[in-house]
Amino acid sequence: MISLPEGLAEFVARAGWGDATIEPLPGDASFRRYFRLLRGGDSAMLMHAPPPHEDPAPFLHVAHWLNAGGMRAPAILAAEPEAGWVLTEDFGNDRMRDWLDAHPGEERTAYEAAVEALAALHRLPPGPFAPYDLAVYQREAALLTEWWCPAQGLTVDAEGYTAAWAEVLAPVLARQNPGVTVLRDYHAENIMLLGGKAGAPQGLIDFQDALVGHPAYDLVSLLQDARRDVDVALETAMLVHYAHHAGGAGEDFLADYATLGAQRNAKIVGIFTRLDRRDGKPRYLAMIPRVWAALERDLAHPALASVAEWFDANIPADLRAANGAFAA
Repeated sequence: MISLPEGLAEFVARAGWGDATIEPLPGDASFRRYFRLLRGGDSAMLMHAPPPHEDPAPFLHVAHWLNAGGMRAPAILAAEPEAGWVLTEDFGNDRMRDWLDAHPGEERTAYEAAVEALAALHRLPPGPFAPYDLAVYQREAALLTEWWCPAQGLTVDAEGYTAAWAEVLAPVLARQNPGVTVLRDYHAENIMLLGGKAGAPQGLIDFQDALVGHPAYDLVSLLQDARRDVDVALETAMLVHYAHHAGGAGEDFLADYATLGAQRNAKIVGIFTRLDRRDGKPRYLAMIPRVWAALERDLAHPALASVAEWFDANIPADLRAANGAFAA
């Protein structure tokens, strides 16, 4: 029997859903838990994001901003953020990742809709969020040297790593002003197909870490997905599709796309290793080879020369050939 968090029944009652049936839902890599409330033909989603590990206030802040701008974040039905409770509109079960598993022939249509939703977001003025600045980029990239490298038994030049990233990120930072809202985790597991079909409106979830940064970042998140294979040909086609809907995406944009792809993929390799070593969640290790393969493609871009040189000098060829995988 699955135990329910303390205080759940009381919050649900205060929200007017005290007579609902409660169904626990699978969790993610965080401390958040999710439940579906069912009452007759109605349903709602309950998120428990308890302090001190979680804070739902940023989720609420971003959700209100997105909905005010015409995007489709879930409507907020009730909230007690100090206790970690948020009750929202239920977007249903048609998550883009699962829907495409069942409808692989609709992949291009689904990705076109996801790219168009991102272009619509980028046409809005940047939101009232903190900047995606060099300190954040560096802190994220450093997760690779802080977690993956030690787990692989490597002693590396951490200072050289930081210096290389500072060099390649400088032009990105210069070109990302005034910036756009960056959701930071925009991929097929965080997009809901509200109409239950490939071209349906995109319901957005898991956006609480939004910052103001470069428009290429969420494209990388979508098209170099850590959890789902995206063919390189489809990735290229979707970059062209984005350019059609959001304006030019010339050589500078593609250079920034590769740089942010490398930065994000280095971060994810570190995060997935940390989820295993610190949090006891080894299932994420199986995704590292997919992420590393994308990282290697990004490193081949001339804009990444100094970071690529660091990888050549610090990461053994056999580990790179194995796409960063851990020995069985």
